Amino acid sequence: MIALLMILGVLLVALGIALSIALHEVGHLLPAKLFGVRVTQYMIGFGPTLFSRRRGETQYGVKAIPLGGYVAMIGMYPPPDETGTVNHPAGSQDSEATEGAAATASGAETAGAADSGPRDPYLSEVGAQYGAPAAAAENRGENTRENAAETTTTKTVRSQSTGLFQQMSADAREVAAEDLQPGDEQRMFYKLPTWKRIIIMLGGPAMNALIALALTAGIVSLHGTAQPNTTVNEVFECVVSADEADAAEAAQSECGPDDPAGPAYEAGLRPGDEILAFDGQPVEEWDELTGLIREAAGESSSVTYVRAGEERSTTLTPILTERPISDGLGRAQRDDDGALITEPVGFIGMGADQEMVQQPVWEAGPVVWEQSKAVAGVVANLPVRLYDVAVSTFTSAERDPDGPLSVVGVGRIAGELSAQEEIPLESRFASLLSLVAGVNVALMVFNLIPLLPLDGGHVAGALYESLRRRLAKLLGRPDPGPFDISKLLPLTYVVAVMMLAMGVLLIYADIVNPIRLFD
Repeated sequence: MIALLMILGVLLVALGIALSIALHEVGHLLPAKLFGVRVTQYMIGFGPTLFSRRRGETQYGVKAIPLGGYVAMIGMYPPPDETGTVNHPAGSQDSEATEGAAATASGAETAGAADSGPRDPYLSEVGAQYGAPAAAAENRGENTRENAAETTTTKTVRSQSTGLFQQMSADAREVAAEDLQPGDEQRMFYKLPTWKRIIIMLGGPAMNALIALALTAGIVSLHGTAQPNTTVNEVFECVVSADEADAAEAAQSECGPDDPAGPAYEAGLRPGDEILAFDGQPVEEWDELTGLIREAAGESSSVTYVRAGEERSTTLTPILTERPISDGLGRAQRDDDGALITEPVGFIGMGADQEMVQQPVWEAGPVVWEQSKAVAGVVANLPVRLYDVAVSTFTSAERDPDGPLSVVGVGRIAGELSAQEEIPLESRFASLLSLVAGVNVALMVFNLIPLLPLDGGHVAGALYESLRRRLAKLLGRPDPGPFDISKLLPLTYVVAVMMLAMGVLLIYADIVNPIRLFD
């Protein structure tokens, strides 16, 4: 039965992630079609195609490696910079001199292209690969023979280096040109205004944000969230400094000869007691109680509580000790070296019981925001976090439970969570949905990194293009034209290789040294 529950949990989360990836790509697809860009492919996964079907002008399909997806749009790369167009009589010496550096066509061919071929310079640049209908081609041939003696138009393209990086850019253009068709002149991505391109590229992360908000809203409003109450859940016999152990471990460490006794334990408080007042001030929430305790270090304070229906009182003195600072998600904060961030506060050594409390749907916003900040913190220190993962994987060091993990790690956590029979089924299901919501938050934040091939890289390119055009206009300079992101392909390949290496490391770590939420 446990094995079946683990399998069901893994399958549920896997399905949720697959749907999240598919909807991420829908977030790109819908605005692209809305703005008139021709989308040639909508694919889930990478590698060989397992299934595909064409609907209209777009091929929809599923590929063999389910580690992502993509939407292919025409005109992702702008044409090369052009320096001008010169007309020469047919057969002139100037026309011959430009052979190899200029593209020539008869005036009749140009007229024929106006009816059935590409007018755009990008389409003209790849005219050799442009497949015109047979009838149009025949008409152009007849017109060419009739008007061969007329003028010849020469388009001069700025000379470029033939180095490795430039060749990579040219190769990318060739591949992109294979999908061009008649009528694509005004349907290419690079011709859109900057704001439209940004909307298309942010559509994917925005979809992930909506999924995370929707799932979280359902969880907090229907199932509720665990909130501490004023009922005592555990009482510690001694106080272990947070400097000596992790926050969770500090509560479970054995008492040493130099550890001070726990004030709550010495005062007679025990699990099950319900705290009514502290130092004469009534308390209804645990956070309210802990705030009073933290401010009362070294001061003798009265505690009123209920045990077995009988109201009692006692006196204790909170100890001034270093305790961890928690973030918005209730997790202990750490510095760049991984050490706990602490502050000196009053502490009596007891923990609270928890109960599920349903929240308004709008409380999903702050939850997702806190999760986003936590993921952004991991991404900002990603090299250090990956180094820590590598150290914990290949040495005996303990792995950080708040560090990055792969889809394999997410699956393992889902399986372990589903197998916890002591947890109510409803709570396990809600936790699995919360796990999928967390994955969507991670997808959103990670895709906003301003590096190609991520969505944030395309947004950064569009913003850079807009900025340099505005500066040129302010300075009275010629329009520099669209920014050619194909020139960044070498960097793109480097980032892709690094992402692949990161994935391999995290998958291996999640196999040999996984993050475990349950002992």
